[in-house]
Amino acid sequence: MTTGSSQSSQARAASGAAGSISTFRGEERALRAGRLGTVGLLLSVLAATAPLMVVAGVMPTTFGVMGIVGQPLLFVLLGLVLALFSFGYAEMSRHVHNAGAFYAYISRGLGGTVGAGAAVVALVAYSALQVGIYGIFGYEVSSLCHTYLDAEVAWWIPSLLAVLVVGALALLKIDVNAKVLGVLLLIEVVLVVVFDIAAVADPGKEGLSLHAFNPDTLTGAGVGTALCFCVAAFLGFEQAPVYAEETSRPQVVVARVMFLAVGFVAVFFALTCWALTVAAGPAGIVSASREQSAGLLFFLTEERLGGTFTDVVHVLFVTGMFAAMLSFHNVVARYAFAMGREGLLPAVFSRTSSTSGAPGTGALLQSAVSLLVVGVFALTDDKPTGDPTAPVLHLFTWMGNVGALGVIVLMAAASLAVIVFFARRGAAAAQAWRLLASGLAVVALLVIAVYTVKDFDVLVGAGPGSPLSWVLPGVILLAALTGVVHGLVLRARRPEAHARIGLGNEAFQLEKAAASPR
Repeated sequence: MTTGSSQSSQARAASGAAGSISTFRGEERALRAGRLGTVGLLLSVLAATAPLMVVAGVMPTTFGVMGIVGQPLLFVLLGLVLALFSFGYAEMSRHVHNAGAFYAYISRGLGGTVGAGAAVVALVAYSALQVGIYGIFGYEVSSLCHTYLDAEVAWWIPSLLAVLVVGALALLKIDVNAKVLGVLLLIEVVLVVVFDIAAVADPGKEGLSLHAFNPDTLTGAGVGTALCFCVAAFLGFEQAPVYAEETSRPQVVVARVMFLAVGFVAVFFALTCWALTVAAGPAGIVSASREQSAGLLFFLTEERLGGTFTDVVHVLFVTGMFAAMLSFHNVVARYAFAMGREGLLPAVFSRTSSTSGAPGTGALLQSAVSLLVVGVFALTDDKPTGDPTAPVLHLFTWMGNVGALGVIVLMAAASLAVIVFFARRGAAAAQAWRLLASGLAVVALLVIAVYTVKDFDVLVGAGPGSPLSWVLPGVILLAALTGVVHGLVLRARRPEAHARIGLGNEAFQLEKAAASPR
């Protein structure tokens, strides 16, 4: 059976439900088209990468914890792996325009039941990524208040305020969000580029060494775990298909943005990571990272660019995190919208705002989840008697790594789905090189996923034998199983809803046509 005939049978099953959905109003289940062009979409997805957060947080952590000098080369290698993934993923975006992105593609290739599992994983993973940033955001704002205002502010106060502001912005038009994200992103990039230039102009005692790009620096047991740290820096580029229904020309814009995003992130982070090794010296970058930790970037900028510039970087570090939170919030809201539209969540989540066209109910859901999680961590905060960095080490680290693992698994499953999708359509020969790229991506991504699970205790800073090393990865497994069980129940009890999984607006257009008087 070809995928084309499978889709036809899905469509017929979906249209058979038309009689029971006679009150359907199409505008409630459709996002506003034509809101984003190439630039707006590119800025929206790149904002999720939070350049300053990666440079100030991920890079020093990877140097310090893993002791691997060749981290710049890892960004190049990961860029190649994710480019392989993008060949098939981008081609899929030309055939499927659905805010459900990952789970829609997986449904089209591997079936609705597996797609239901992917839907819950996507919802949990992106929600975890977004909520986790509130921890480090609150901690940094609290530190800024202490440093510049001489005021003691509990970390959870700015975190909760940020939840409210992000939730309000998420209800606005997506093009307004894109402008906010774009401005914040561009300022971050400019500041990082200024640091890069300063590091090259005033290198450490070892000069402009290219040692960090030497393959010999990637030997040892910590390379796999270092990959796990670095892959989180790329997260965001894969969000482009989520906005397909809101772009002007999705069959062109989405694929273009994905490749631009992967290329930019790989080159930008590889060069900036190299600039860190130049500033501190390849022989000293690991020890400097262990000594300065997340303060490494600020330490190096103050040496070269002065205190005022460093103060600006501190502030923009916070605004960059805010941009990432808003970007991830928008993604979660659209996944919830797509799931509500297709029966995987209650139909109330399929409604969009009559004024902005935004998936308002989905946005409110993510705000509620954020308030709940931040509130729980606030109640269990050890400050002032315990570790004042608890919100960073726990909320940010735990949620961030859970989310990253979920996205890695989704990318591997989506690459497999691409192969099956085109093979069933009889297009394997025509798409041979893309399918080969997808196959290589599946292998590479599964290797990274295995290392992530294996070394989860290192990633979250837990001791050997800590239950966190299996409880936290188990969240993704539990999400997948929950979704699959839900899919099986839908197939048994509501086959018309199961047939809609992954079809998006296509199914509802058929319903409307079937319900129209002839």
